[in-house]
Amino acid sequence: MTILGTLLRNHRAGETHLAWNQPRLHGPELLDLTSRQFQDGGPIPQEHVAKRYGGKDLSPDLAWTPPPEGTAQLLLAVEDLDVPMARPAVHCLALIDPAALASPHRLPTGGLSGRAPAAGVTVLRSTIGRGYHGPGPIKGHGPHRYTFQLFALAAAAGGDGPGAASPARAAPRAVLSSVAAPVLARGRLTGTYER
Repeated sequence: MTILGTLLRNHRAGETHLAWNQPRLHGPELLDLTSRQFQDGGPIPQEHVAKRYGGKDLSPDLAWTPPPEGTAQLLLAVEDLDVPMARPAVHCLALIDPAALASPHRLPTGGLSGRAPAAGVTVLRSTIGRGYHGPGPIKGHGPHRYTFQLFALAAAAGGDGPGAASPARAAPRAVLSSVAAPVLARGRLTGTYER
């Protein structure tokens, strides 16, 4: 696989189609999104990597500054910017009810599990499956950036209108492109991983 990674080294999705850059997901305020496990731009620890590469597929602890008044729901998207595809791969997509969290501005380690998410978290479909899926880039492809993006929504995301799919059943890109509620604020945290 090292040869394949080397051959694809210059093929990367990039930022163009990242959720952060979709006009409907822009917001007037910024949230400070952090993790106890890694600094912005720093390496993601092994326990948060895909199981097939020696990790535990354990989502990192995430914390954020209080969202603006009127926030009804939070949308979290984790995307791999460097996957050799046309668009970033969605490693996790989740809706968060801040009022139902054990701590109103924090997700615990493992809180994005597809089997047992934290209270207040609804995990949605991702490119890979449901729940958090840790980094697992092609060996030799170079460092990959994994961007955790949090959006404070003024209303709950839902499948409104005739024939609209609920977020729980919709493909990740469909959920991201169909957010109709105004985004009040957003935050971003990027970690790196390389095989």
